[in-house]
Amino acid sequence: MNATIFYYTGTGNSLWVARRVADELGGAELFSISECDDEKKTVSSEIIGLVFPVHIWGVPAPVVRFAHRLRESRPDYVFAIAVNAGQVSNTLVQLKKIMAENRLNLSAGFEVAMPSNYIPWGGPGTQEKQHKCFELAEEKISRIAVRIKEKANMPVEKGPLWQRILFTGFYNMSFSHVPKMDKKFWVDDKCNACGICYKVCPVGNITMREGKPVWNHRCEQCFACLQWCPQEAIQYGKKTPEYERYHHPEVLLKDMLKSR
Repeated sequence: MNATIFYYTGTGNSLWVARRVADELGGAELFSISECDDEKKTVSSEIIGLVFPVHIWGVPAPVVRFAHRLRESRPDYVFAIAVNAGQVSNTLVQLKKIMAENRLNLSAGFEVAMPSNYIPWGGPGTQEKQHKCFELAEEKISRIAVRIKEKANMPVEKGPLWQRILFTGFYNMSFSHVPKMDKKFWVDDKCNACGICYKVCPVGNITMREGKPVWNHRCEQCFACLQWCPQEAIQYGKKTPEYERYHHPEVLLKDMLKSR
């Protein structure tokens, strides 16, 4: 099948989902949105997919920017998968509107639940809970692939009305403030100046100064820097030293570095 999937990922959940969808479709091409964010990239695929995490109950800024450029590719069919920890809210409705502004139709939008990587609110849950989540995600991805192969035009998936109203309000209020939310990051004395945080940041927000990371207020709150730190030296606020780190167990650091 002539399909191309663009993914945006911080801790590997969306990359894993994109890989699974590509496998189900028979080998669709995969490209990282982080690689394409600062340059125009057009493709000739009849099917284009976007796979990305829900950030603060909405579409992450890099995906918003990328979606505005998609019309240059003029795809026949576009689908999206919003990876979330249980609250997809109005994310796919928002994306459909963005695409409509660019005279494109989001033919189908699906949500896939995965373990949470938003560490300020705690860890990803027990190993048993994570594995159950992966199993359910595999099952849903198989169903999604069937609809994509059919080029099904269908309503996007969305959360309950109260969630869409309340959480969309939070998203709208916080969107412009997200880049400076990195003020709460700090590094403890376990840091060994390996520079992985700098290398893994999908938006190039980190520089190294005297062997320590410095955040430059272009943050997207993906927490890749914190979650991939091998020393667990990066913290956010006061509680994260107590919380378990998480990245998808089938995604390796080298996979993330290739995506940058």
